[in-house]
Amino acid sequence: MRAGVLYSAGDLRVEDVPDPVPAEGEVLVEVSYNGLCGTDATEYSKGPMMVPLTTRHPGSGHLGPTILGHEFVGRVVSAGAGAQEWVGKRVASGAGVSCGTCAWCLRGRTNLCQSYYTLGLSTHGGLAERVCAPASTLTEIPSDLPDVEAALAQPLAVGLHAVTRSGAAPGETVVVMGAGAIGSFILAGLSGHDGEVVVADIDPARLAAAEELGATRTIQIEPGTSGAELGSQVGRPVDLVIESAGAPGSAARVLDLVARGGRVLLVGLSKEPQELALAGVVLREVDIATTVAHVCATDLPRALDLLRDRPLGRLLGVTEVPLDAVVEQGLRPLAAGTAGGKILVAPSRG
Repeated sequence: MRAGVLYSAGDLRVEDVPDPVPAEGEVLVEVSYNGLCGTDATEYSKGPMMVPLTTRHPGSGHLGPTILGHEFVGRVVSAGAGAQEWVGKRVASGAGVSCGTCAWCLRGRTNLCQSYYTLGLSTHGGLAERVCAPASTLTEIPSDLPDVEAALAQPLAVGLHAVTRSGAAPGETVVVMGAGAIGSFILAGLSGHDGEVVVADIDPARLAAAEELGATRTIQIEPGTSGAELGSQVGRPVDLVIESAGAPGSAARVLDLVARGGRVLLVGLSKEPQELALAGVVLREVDIATTVAHVCATDLPRALDLLRDRPLGRLLGVTEVPLDAVVEQGLRPLAAGTAGGKILVAPSRG
């Protein structure tokens, strides 16, 4: 089969590799679409950061060149023992693999599993014609939901999990800092919130998309805009700030922005250390929370249901590219920040 294999930074090759064989509890998925995200672009342009190219992953056991792709959907064409009931079904995979028996899994927090790993980041994934996936990561796609919409379920599940972690309550004023990919899915997860939802970003095109996704107001900021300056533009106390940009200085900005007794949810990942002045945060009794990934068993079905009720492909802007063009038309534009909307790779198209 054909697959996109990462060998090192700047070296992803679309090449022939052996077909994977599902083990017990696994299925073989014929991939219809694999979505690309900023993490894929970062691994391609600056990695390895998460992909185990040089150090064996403790959860998956994988080491060496890796097929990327953790946002994939398709049809199950075969299965190992214990997973035969999945054959023939269209499925979305959450890609996060958990043991099911550790203390965190038993509490339902499978995204924090002590041996957690991710298909397409910790071992081979869905940037290929076929991929093996544990049945525990799968949710069947509703019959009336097309694959091109279902391919948005995994990142939307991340957004829904973030909204749950934020504790957004009725009537609260919420600011989403950053209207990129994850910010857009968080905004979609806030659909129906009956308080004001303000989105701040430096990019006017992203802000225009945020308005279509349901933001009640958008604010264009500069990289150096302070929390106090942004607060004056919001014009009212901010109960909750969701920081999804991960840009340098953004954590400090949102901690200055949030009102006394408010909450901050940190979503964006910053690769560099950041200096924070915490005395004022403590004196204002601000709660700080974080979020990572999603819970396959709960967040992925919710995402598919939401997509069935409210298709997001048109709002986000979906571009389909063939596998052979994944570097030129997918990873490089994403890494350069010139890609617009959501890029889906169709492996069967070359």
